[in-house]
Amino acid sequence: MRSSGLSARAGTDVWLKCENRQRTGSFKLRGATNALAALSDAQRARGVVASSAGNHGLGVAHAARALGVRARIFVPSTAPDVKRRGIFALGAEVDDAYPDYDAAHHAAEQFALEHDMTFVNPCAGEPLLAGQGTVALEIIEELPAVQTFVVPVGGAGLIGGMAALIRAVLPSARIVGVQSDATNAMAASLAAGERVDVPVVPTLADGLAGQIDDTGLAIGRVAIDTMVTVREAEIAEAMRWLAREHDVRAEGSGAVTTTALLHGLVPHLIGPVVAVVSGGNVDDTRWSAITG
Repeated sequence: MRSSGLSARAGTDVWLKCENRQRTGSFKLRGATNALAALSDAQRARGVVASSAGNHGLGVAHAARALGVRARIFVPSTAPDVKRRGIFALGAEVDDAYPDYDAAHHAAEQFALEHDMTFVNPCAGEPLLAGQGTVALEIIEELPAVQTFVVPVGGAGLIGGMAALIRAVLPSARIVGVQSDATNAMAASLAAGERVDVPVVPTLADGLAGQIDDTGLAIGRVAIDTMVTVREAEIAEAMRWLAREHDVRAEGSGAVTTTALLHGLVPHLIGPVVAVVSGGNVDDTRWSAITG
């Protein structure tokens, strides 16, 4: 979707890749489906486990239902209700007894080990990354002249999968990563040259929250040309702007790319530009409070 408002601000064509309109409300369905499709019959029979801030869990639950696989999803107690309810409605087991994403992640890994089930990492593994990379595939097919990709960054699964394709077929393109200053594990780690843990604080960009691991940092070093952080108040402003200008319901994690462009935070911007709106799963009460 071409954004005339962002194009005018940027001085070049800006397009939105609206993954909020995916079946489960985010791009995460892509990688989860590919990861489960790649499992052996024996692995499917034993079932899968995943940790998620919400959207990966929705993707795994959707794929598991389609393939007839048992799925248990570990989410933080702070996960939006719309995501928790959605996972349960798709037939997966939900364990939300953990205070933050990192605690849920560790619990999921332990559960998978103890029960001989396959852990479906939300940010790593070739099948998952290949699935996420289809976002870039579709962009390049529809807009082959694209010069700049602006992508939300959490654990680096989306930007890693996209970069694997972009670096191979469009090496002149620039990849810009964006996260909230309340979810800035990647930005802090890249700046320090080593993995840095950041405080866990409330954020509109809940899908980007949590620490990164060594694999995530390795992906970030290869995949990200420029790293940008945005403020929480700016994210809320961008959510309102997307709703008003494009009738797009974006969650905070999905709105960070628009935030960066609205506030001119991407230096030396060369177009055409595509900003990924990665998801739109936000509780009605929060949405009304922000946009009402």
